[in-house]
Amino acid sequence: MNQSCMPAASSKGFTLVEVLVTVVIFSVGLLGLAGLQATGIKLNHSSLLRSQATLLAYDIVDSMRANQGPDMVNLPGYAIDIDDAPPSSANTQADRDLIDWIGRLSQRLPSGDGSITLNDSRATVVVQWDDVRNPDVAPKSMTVVSDI
Repeated sequence: MNQSCMPAASSKGFTLVEVLVTVVIFSVGLLGLAGLQATGIKLNHSSLLRSQATLLAYDIVDSMRANQGPDMVNLPGYAIDIDDAPPSSANTQADRDLIDWIGRLSQRLPSGDGSITLNDSRATVVVQWDDVRNPDVAPKSMTVVSDI
């Protein structure tokens, strides 16, 4: 009997097992990559919303600076609370700015809303929104405190 044929007969099917193990490892790697991609997309969207909130907060602060008037007489017209409706009519520049700002908050951020509180010449602007890609988290908010 030829001894060189014996090992070949005992290793039948060994390459099939190697291929199956390789396919399982490759599949697990691809699933991990897909999960990583999904997490990246979710975090990228959250970053976009946070950037929009920052821009909108600084936008209303700039509007307040432009319309502060002599001795900051126009600033009290900018005070608004979360969930308050914007002014119904645009009688003053502050009213026009608030109507525009609240409209852009609701347009650019999911469930976007904001508040402005004033303490002398210091404004605290809070922008709040829902992170729709992460519904388990409470509404997100961002606060900007600025001297006018």
